[in-house]
Amino acid sequence: MKNLRKVLQSAGAVLAVMGMATAAQAAGEVNILTWEGYADDSFIKPFEEATGCKVSATYVGSNDDFAPKLAAGGGVYDLVSPSIDSTKALIEAGFIDPADMSRLPRYEEIYEKFRTAEGINHDGKVYGVPFSWGSIPFMYRTDKFETPPTSLNILWDPALEGKISLWDDKSAIYVASRVIGNHNIYDLSDEELEAAKAKLIEQKPLVRKYWATAGELVDLYAAGEVWISNTWGGYQSALLAEQNIPVQEFIPEEGAEGWMDSWLIVKGTPNEDCVYEFINMATTEEGQCGMSNVNGYSSANPVAAKNCMSEEQFKALHQDDVDYLDSLLLWTNLRDRLEHYTNTWNAVKAAN
Repeated sequence: MKNLRKVLQSAGAVLAVMGMATAAQAAGEVNILTWEGYADDSFIKPFEEATGCKVSATYVGSNDDFAPKLAAGGGVYDLVSPSIDSTKALIEAGFIDPADMSRLPRYEEIYEKFRTAEGINHDGKVYGVPFSWGSIPFMYRTDKFETPPTSLNILWDPALEGKISLWDDKSAIYVASRVIGNHNIYDLSDEELEAAKAKLIEQKPLVRKYWATAGELVDLYAAGEVWISNTWGGYQSALLAEQNIPVQEFIPEEGAEGWMDSWLIVKGTPNEDCVYEFINMATTEEGQCGMSNVNGYSSANPVAAKNCMSEEQFKALHQDDVDYLDSLLLWTNLRDRLEHYTNTWNAVKAAN
């Protein structure tokens, strides 16, 4: 498979292909490449009925999926929703069009911290509309631990061999780096990346499976195959609660990462009207609470969240708690280091 640099260098040729392919697409649709729960029928069906725009969703399991899928061409996507550490590479590769701010009436209601993020601002233009945010805590089966875990070190405990899982994503490097004391997790040197790789390879015999989707991790817990892992805060734990599987999320002593997902418009989309209809729905009460109710994530527009959430939900999702937001190790643009991080994680997975 091509490495990320080669993938991104092919952007010009790919975009030409996309331009030809998308011309044949019908109007009145929006095709999204996104995360599980971001196109749930509970808020997508009302949107389709109100606008006449048909939504088709393809799901990813990692931020590392976006660039290769866009580079594959075919013009099949109009919108993507990568996290803030992966947006800049897509923008600089030429995959993304800047947003027309005159068509986004509620943009200014979004948290300023997100609106001003480097990952969605480029050459004086805005390329992304923040949608959701949250933490990457850890989760464990409460019936399997006499003492609740508090540190990431437990993920290297030989007594848990075969009961550990980590997300199949370069963010595993962030976990290993914190364990060995490198907390500059978004600006690791080559030597520090090598140290993280060695730590993850050391852990590998203990790992039952690197989980790729929310549903896969839920199934691993429900089957009793996994007792502890990282998780998409609020989402998988809620799905497990529905099955009466006893789990508890926790923020480890070494801290938790934070993330923010934005909607980015794929260059040359022929479905521009439906794209803006979709983004605007996503920033309103319908989309913000629709997403939060399904995924358990926090909303990027606190004004909309205040209007559609109960006081209890608003508080539970830290919508009015800026200190909580600032306490997270919020994912950031990895600049020219993205390829190095991705290659390091791939090397871990390929190791015997």
